Amino acid sequence: MADQSIHETFMREALKEAKKAFDKGEIPVGAVVVSSAGGGPASGGQKIIARAHNQMELLHDPTAHAEMIAITQAADFLRSEGGENHRGSLEKASIYVTVEPCPMCAGALVTAHCENLIFAAKDSKAGACGSLYNIAQDDRLNHRLNVTSGVLEMESKFLLQEFFKTLRKEKR
Repeated sequence: MADQSIHETFMREALKEAKKAFDKGEIPVGAVVVSSAGGGPASGGQKIIARAHNQMELLHDPTAHAEMIAITQAADFLRSEGGENHRGSLEKASIYVTVEPCPMCAGALVTAHCENLIFAAKDSKAGACGSLYNIAQDDRLNHRLNVTSGVLEMESKFLLQEFFKTLRKEKR
């Protein structure tokens, strides 16, 4: 039960990021990276070290997914904390994402050696962490993530549905 409460706490932070994307006309996906170093007892000794939301339209960059931006921010933070010898690994970190990562993002999480992935809504069209593919737990790769899905799923789905409903109305 404590894990579920902590997962919901951090997923709410990811949902805040998704709302920022929604407000900017971006597909509403948000992510936060949490490190087990530091943080108070209410967060299980964990603290947020990176926050991001989709910025593909803003940056005119198809790789500017929330997860990719959050991974970069987290690696920067950990390098600044651990010195120049830190190789950018997210070995003791968890990422909370409002939508199941795509193949690009799942591959980046594997490459970064992220420990845990917690996501809200599955993506049957591009999900690479159990829905369409399972890159995050593929035994053929050199690293696998612990994956938890469905945390605040309805809240994430609602935001996505509202976004696409608005988009369809604008195109009429």
